[in-house]
Amino acid sequence: MTGSTYLDFDAAQGKGMKFIRSDENPNFGLLIICGINLGLRISDLLQLTNGDLLQPQINIREKKTGKPRTPTVNENIKRAMHYFTNENPNFKAIRSQKSFPYSTKHLNRLMKQYFSGKDISSHSLRKTFGRRVWDIHVQSENALMYLSEWFNHTSMGLTRKYLGIRAEELHDIYINL
Repeated sequence: MTGSTYLDFDAAQGKGMKFIRSDENPNFGLLIICGINLGLRISDLLQLTNGDLLQPQINIREKKTGKPRTPTVNENIKRAMHYFTNENPNFKAIRSQKSFPYSTKHLNRLMKQYFSGKDISSHSLRKTFGRRVWDIHVQSENALMYLSEWFNHTSMGLTRKYLGIRAEELHDIYINL
């Protein structure tokens, strides 16, 4: 398990759209939007094509586990893709401004450059997805159960640790004394 942390969903969503709209770094912006809205690993995000993101659902086989996955393309991704309408549907969606594939190492440098905080990496996008699901579902055990399944974790306890939930709860105990 990685030591990366999650980002504030709304701030990351806003920053991703800013990169897209301003033409500063649209493909990196699309990575942010897709990462926090799909919850896929970076290796799977880098395989997505423009055509994949124009479909209602994406059919992929996870690179790490070999398991099939069918995430839904939500409104946040559809809004982002509105800016990529002239792109070739067969081209990789997440690529550098020179149209070369991003390396994970380069993406991690960009994440550290554009997002402040400790332990920021491309994996922070996946954790941000998890935290958003947990928060939207009122921090319920059901949300942890869904996320545990989505992340292929062996237990909900592992999912709690992965999302940093347990550490926050322990911290709150001391604060509330």
